[in-house]
Amino acid sequence: MGNRRQFIGSALGGAIAALLPNVGIANSVPSTYPDTIRPKRLKKGDTIGLIAPGYAIAPSILEEAKKTLKSMGFKPFHTDRIIGNYGYLSNTDEERAKDLNEMFANPDIDGVLCARGGYGCTRIMQMIDYETIKKNGKTFIGFSDITALLNGIYQETGLVTFHGPVGSTLNDPYSIRQLEKVVMFPRAPLAIQNVELLNPELRTNPEFERYTITEGIATGKLVGGSLTLINALIGTPHEIDFTDALVCIEDVEEAPYRMDRMLTQLIEGKTFKKAAGILIGVCAGCNASTNPKSFSLKEVILDRIRPLGIPAVYGMSFGHVENNFTFPIGITGKMDAAKMNLQLLEKAVI
Repeated sequence: MGNRRQFIGSALGGAIAALLPNVGIANSVPSTYPDTIRPKRLKKGDTIGLIAPGYAIAPSILEEAKKTLKSMGFKPFHTDRIIGNYGYLSNTDEERAKDLNEMFANPDIDGVLCARGGYGCTRIMQMIDYETIKKNGKTFIGFSDITALLNGIYQETGLVTFHGPVGSTLNDPYSIRQLEKVVMFPRAPLAIQNVELLNPELRTNPEFERYTITEGIATGKLVGGSLTLINALIGTPHEIDFTDALVCIEDVEEAPYRMDRMLTQLIEGKTFKKAAGILIGVCAGCNASTNPKSFSLKEVILDRIRPLGIPAVYGMSFGHVENNFTFPIGITGKMDAAKMNLQLLEKAVI
């Protein structure tokens, strides 16, 4: 858990939604999602709001993120709330929620990029003004612990959100190119292409191995993200409904037995076995164990996922790794497990 927070990146407890005005509170897990809302596509010259809804971000990393956005033709913007620390968080729950809400309410902001991940996002989910977000749909991008916000916002509003690089990892050509294809230059269908593994060390690293778990072709809406955060939402108003969905999963620095435990929890849940397909990204650092008798990561995944009989693959180019493709939460995709490919069947932006 700690290494995830170091890689990318809420401690007043018991904060209540009443502290923020006009905040919508979720009462139950939606059995069906609202009508889909597609945000406007991003274009050069747009203003991108940077927020840190979880862990604090180092000033040097924030500056690098701003530099990258400028190189892409965007104008970065952030408030003072993103600067500093509140314990291990970037700010109090109330201030982090306000930052998110105001970015969507501000007509001068065209898109919102999480500067980093890290713990804290689940603490503010009942403090988010979902009604304002619904009325002012914008591209919202991030991954890791941002998984909670990506799926929660989509559930509450129908707004398509984007599992893609955070500001601290938006620094390699593949990730930038894949993000631009989805949020700036949309087309349908759009093939999401895995990165070519040129580094010999990666090609021989079992965590980067690409393999089919169960063959088959499946179509469904994309949901998911970090396995740890997916599990953290179970039993909350924002538990993900996996029925007929393409479920995307990744994690970092979790021992095989912990991956086993989390996958088992999903399988024993209400809807995971009803998924249309499963796409697992690169689970970096999840093959290591101090127990010499431990199962390998691959053995755990095959043991847990294959009996479901659902089309499934491992090793797609997303996760806590250098090269990340962007996939939209709430858009219909099509996977071919035997060919290890994924297509977006709809444009994610308008």
